[in-house]
Amino acid sequence: MVTTGLPPRRSAALRLLIVAVALAGALFGAAAPASAHAALTGSTPAQGSVVDRAPEQVTLTFSEGVAMGDDSIRVLDPQGKRVDRGKLRNLCSGSVVKYGTGLPPGLRDGTYTVAWQAVSADSHPVSGAFTFSVGAPSKSAAALPQQEVGGGLVGALYGIARYLAYAGFVLLVGGAAFVVACRPAAALVRSVQRLVVQGWVALTATTLAMLLLRTPYTGSGDLSDVFDLGGLQQVLITKPGAALVSRLLLLAAAALFVAVLFGAYARLQEPERAQEEAAEGDGAERDGTDGDGTTAEAGDEAGDGGGQAADHAEEARRRKDLTFGLGIGGVIVAIGLATTWAMAEHASTGLQPAVAMPVDVLHLLAVAAWLGGLAALVVSLYWGPPVERTAVRRFSRIAFGSVVVLVATGVYQSWRQVGTWHALTDTAYGRLLLLKVGLVVVLVGIAAVSRRWTGRLGEVRQAPDREPVPALVPDHGPEAEPDEDPAAGSAPDAARAAQLARQQAALRTARTKRLRDADPERLGLRRSVLAEATVAVVLLVVTTVLTATEPARTEEAVKAASGGQSTAANQPQVLTIPFDTGGTGGKGTARLDLDPGRSGNANELRLRLSDASGKAMDVPEVKVSFTQKSQKIGPLPFVPRHVGKGHWRASGVQLPVPGQWQLSLLVRTSDIDQVTETKNVKIG
Repeated sequence: MVTTGLPPRRSAALRLLIVAVALAGALFGAAAPASAHAALTGSTPAQGSVVDRAPEQVTLTFSEGVAMGDDSIRVLDPQGKRVDRGKLRNLCSGSVVKYGTGLPPGLRDGTYTVAWQAVSADSHPVSGAFTFSVGAPSKSAAALPQQEVGGGLVGALYGIARYLAYAGFVLLVGGAAFVVACRPAAALVRSVQRLVVQGWVALTATTLAMLLLRTPYTGSGDLSDVFDLGGLQQVLITKPGAALVSRLLLLAAAALFVAVLFGAYARLQEPERAQEEAAEGDGAERDGTDGDGTTAEAGDEAGDGGGQAADHAEEARRRKDLTFGLGIGGVIVAIGLATTWAMAEHASTGLQPAVAMPVDVLHLLAVAAWLGGLAALVVSLYWGPPVERTAVRRFSRIAFGSVVVLVATGVYQSWRQVGTWHALTDTAYGRLLLLKVGLVVVLVGIAAVSRRWTGRLGEVRQAPDREPVPALVPDHGPEAEPDEDPAAGSAPDAARAAQLARQQAALRTARTKRLRDADPERLGLRRSVLAEATVAVVLLVVTTVLTATEPARTEEAVKAASGGQSTAANQPQVLTIPFDTGGTGGKGTARLDLDPGRSGNANELRLRLSDASGKAMDVPEVKVSFTQKSQKIGPLPFVPRHVGKGHWRASGVQLPVPGQWQLSLLVRTSDIDQVTETKNVKIG
């Protein structure tokens, strides 16, 4: 009986895949915009510093190579006007990555803002801003972009395109490898054909999308800039742009490969018995037309048999030659596609790029062979004829070899990007890497279950060549009149012929499904392989997020350059404290800078007082003290020295431990008018 509706097992498969997609969406939703892969490790003047005279230039030092242009470093005065010379200075020397921009002489006192933007060597955009002051701090009207470079809608679209590009590569390369190396008959299976073609379409579409999105992704963040042809021209001469263009050219070759795979190669995999049945049918027709030519017909059949054997040998040779050609060509195209990632991602910069890039290519190919082949096996098991035991065993061996390659290359990549054991838990990259390793372990465990099911598989039972199909006898009504043509009513009309064809197709589908579902070993294999594919979807998402996360070595290098503290904890502490002593002219504002704002170091304290109108004001006395109540430390008093109108400074301010401190500021404006204001400050 042929049933309609969604089969229970197919419904379960779709539910599992929906869960996997939901998990993938959750991971993407929780992921922040791409972290900076090249980090700012230093600047001159330093962030938040106050210098006595205007510097001749502003310089930035990075943890790794970056691409910058003349507008990459902008210096804005307190009114928000750009004051730099607009020409980038390349100050790199050896392993030191440093760029700068010149400043004109005669800059007025006040707070200046430095905004910078660059593209790191692994294709990710980075940006930032900081301030320094000349003479004394002041208010600043400098307007900075509110959106982080690489973030917003453009960043989200680019991240989605990156994930779909990886997925397309896995399906295209892994699915094609499954057909050529494991199950050539799958070239005739529609579900496998759709899988590989959809992988090619996804990879091509996302490559074009990323090429168009590069301009707003690394620049303004405005989606309308995808139509900026000038920006596209600039992208094409960059390393990421060249990698994307190379990928498109390789995808053109991949399209030809797919056409041959599911065209000429698929035709060579058609069952030979179909040709034999056709030949036998032709012979039977000839026998029925001439009863006196029996001996001649037999001789012709013997000759035809010899010719068919020769044809079959020739066909086998063609099949072997085409398989070899597809194998060689497919490997070349797959390596080329994988190289387009290696030449523009983590492997292309940092430690040992000459070794890291080939290792990255091997890693990507192993991922595609395992996960892409797994996807092809899933669709073959659920939406195709029964899969042969030999095909499953071939894939099992390839998957095992892929896991071995993944472990070897993964260990090297982990050492290269993490460096130390404690970085596995102290950095975002390390924690994501641990999650990826855990998913791989789960995937290998499920694969072991699948291997046990594979060992129990029996040979595929063939369906009977023919099953009785209810005959559709045309209803001609009353007996035909003698003068009517009998041939006119003997053939079924077109509608009944179409109905008969539909019934035959439905019966064939039901027969194939009945044989497939009646095999308990293949049923168990389908379920375990589907579980593998579900975990693989999440693993692919984690891998994509990992490629957009700052490597642990870079984060550790930034901490080391900042004295062992994170960048956020190493910022100078700047506090604004309003006060009112109660007397005439007793209202004002105190601005206190504590640089570098770290415990155990000699900090410099700078204090500036201004009256209600914002002008610098002198007072008879100011005192500063620090107290940490949680550890019963303090108060630790410091008396800054007067260095100018409204300015005080104290050097050697040492706070013994990090944590939350309470700052007390005493301001006395006359013999009887004074006030003590308190404020909390976090010391790293």
